[in-house]
Amino acid sequence: MNRWYLFFVTLLIAGPLWLWTSRLPVVANPGDLTPEPAIGRIAPDFTLKTPNGDTVRLATLRGKPVVVNFWATWCGPCQREMPALQSASQHYAGQVTFVGVDQGETPKEVTDYLQPLGVNFTISLDSDTKVGDRYQIQGMPTTFFIDANGVIREMWIGEMNAVVLAEGIRKILP
Repeated sequence: MNRWYLFFVTLLIAGPLWLWTSRLPVVANPGDLTPEPAIGRIAPDFTLKTPNGDTVRLATLRGKPVVVNFWATWCGPCQREMPALQSASQHYAGQVTFVGVDQGETPKEVTDYLQPLGVNFTISLDSDTKVGDRYQIQGMPTTFFIDANGVIREMWIGEMNAVVLAEGIRKILP
């Protein structure tokens, strides 16, 4: 009995002590951490072309919240969530920037798919999927909600509806 009592008392003392010593310092700043596709970390920068040849660079979008959505035309869940993304991009115009990152397709495939849908937020092409690899995309769609300082505040893997999208956006608005 005394052995168990001693074990639990030691655990009660050592547990909180370990938690306290392993925590991030109060002065920890996400900007001091290396970019990584994880919540609380700076979003890795990328530069991609749009289907019409313009350039999109994530770092130049700082100062305003950004929703980055990795998708493809052949992806059923991506197809189903595209209207919600388009609607949100119109609703939050001027407050939040939306960037779709198509994975591994040609400009013609992307343009032919999006034109009838009336999608007018920024679409970029990750033709060689290097950006998707850097963001460790395992499945599509995958969406990152990035605050105005470039810090990832939320991540959603899988299809979003309007409610999930609005909740993610709420977390990045000032």
